[in-house]
Amino acid sequence: MTTMESVQAVFQFMGGLGMFLYGMHIMADGLQKSAGSRVKKLLGFLTNNRIMAIMVGALITAIIQSSGATTVMVVGFVNAGILSLTQAVGVIMGANIGTTITAWIVSLSQLGDAFEVMQPAFYAPLLIGIGALMLLFCKNQKKVMAGEILIGIALLFIGLDFMSDSIAPFTDAPIFSTAFRILGGNPFLGIIIGALVTMLLQSSSASVGILQTLALNGVVTTNAAIFITLGQNIGSCFTAILSSASAGKNAKRAAAIHLMFNVIGALIFGTILYIVFLLRPDFAHHNINSVEISIFHTIFNFLNTAILFPFAKQLVNLSQWIIKDVSKEEADEMLEVESLVGRHLDIRLLKTPSAAVEAVLGEVVHMGKVTLQNSIDAVNSIMDRDADLIEKVFQTEDTINNLEKLLTAYLVKINNLSLTEEQKLVINDLFYTISDIERVGDHAENIAEISKYLVEHDLVFSETAIADLVEIGGRVVESFAYAIDARATNSMESLRKVSQYEDMVDTLEEELREKHILRLSNNECKPSAGVQFLDIVSNLERMSDHAYNIAGYVKDEM
Repeated sequence: MTTMESVQAVFQFMGGLGMFLYGMHIMADGLQKSAGSRVKKLLGFLTNNRIMAIMVGALITAIIQSSGATTVMVVGFVNAGILSLTQAVGVIMGANIGTTITAWIVSLSQLGDAFEVMQPAFYAPLLIGIGALMLLFCKNQKKVMAGEILIGIALLFIGLDFMSDSIAPFTDAPIFSTAFRILGGNPFLGIIIGALVTMLLQSSSASVGILQTLALNGVVTTNAAIFITLGQNIGSCFTAILSSASAGKNAKRAAAIHLMFNVIGALIFGTILYIVFLLRPDFAHHNINSVEISIFHTIFNFLNTAILFPFAKQLVNLSQWIIKDVSKEEADEMLEVESLVGRHLDIRLLKTPSAAVEAVLGEVVHMGKVTLQNSIDAVNSIMDRDADLIEKVFQTEDTINNLEKLLTAYLVKINNLSLTEEQKLVINDLFYTISDIERVGDHAENIAEISKYLVEHDLVFSETAIADLVEIGGRVVESFAYAIDARATNSMESLRKVSQYEDMVDTLEEELREKHILRLSNNECKPSAGVQFLDIVSNLERMSDHAYNIAGYVKDEM
């Protein structure tokens, strides 16, 4: 082979590698977008039943084609308190099983003559053509996502073909036989190489695919492939470890469990197979193909899960021993921060847009509930004239303002992700929703300030006025509560209730103003107290308006 042909082969390999990695990226991105809220529904099935958790973990990974994305999502959910460590163990085990799907896709071309028509490379150009037409001419978001997935799959297989063709002329080169003989004879070196390549590519599926490409050309020995594959499973933990670096203790423990699971499996299988290879050197030096790599990859992950499944609690305990609990002072400080930023604002979830959308939606509802309680306290402060309750309203309003800033910043980050049209609409509405919730908090603060003024100046409302305020205040609180419930559950009944209460509040406001003017005319109320009464009614009516706005956003989405 001439120098020019060698350079061309290198360029072809690099181009093939680029197409393979990019194809895998856009395929996974399209699958994640199409998965949408199904990820949340799947996680909703999780209980302390670890078998169900394993099934869910495997299914999610099979859907989004990335064990790294699944484990990072698990770290985020554990950090947010949505998943317990026990539940996380099952999902992590399942993720390792789900990731074997990609290896089988890559090895389709070697499944024999019966599968000749199923060879993906044969259909790849057609898939790109169909996918491109769908991207350019389809308006339906689901069809556009399907086009992205088709193009990703096609590029993946064209990239594999490019890499395979570029390597074929070199298959007789002594460098391959020497390299794989060294890797096969030294298990630790093989495992380290597999782990390092996976860490660099940030994808065990991609590194297994490259190994299978080499195997397609008959240059990989069985012992080398097995040790490299074991290392690739360990390397897949790097993404989760990296994502947990700035997370809480439980998130770090989830990442540690993932690492321990794969390291223990590699030690068990590596030791057993090393002994087998010593006894059967002919088997060790046999050239392995991509189908056999897929078979081993699948058997390893299933058996590793079966072996370690009964020891899930021990893995949790070991992770707690490795990652020590913080001191009481640090725990109190962390609790204070977590109560401020909310339970679900975890930056790691941004790696999975659908999970991030669901998480921020939950936190907006959390902010709404905090504001709802503050509104109740503000209304009660009028009747109770309690200085401590009034001060509590002021303090909670500071928390609401901070939540608005943090949620807005988080929504901006999500808005820059690859989202479906439905998700974009939800995020856009959430921007408006948190603004409306914050304005409700402002009105609650205004009412508390009026209560403070009444106490300081010893102003008292008549019994009739207090009864009127209790009536309109109760309906406003109910309206806001139903609006938050509609945002959380998409309940049509809650939307109807908000509309009904909004009409009641508008009618009541007019009646109360007329009754108040009549009391002033009859000298039943002091003018100084009357001004404050009208201000309270005005603030309550505006709170109801904001509740109606929130319900309107939900109605538009539905």
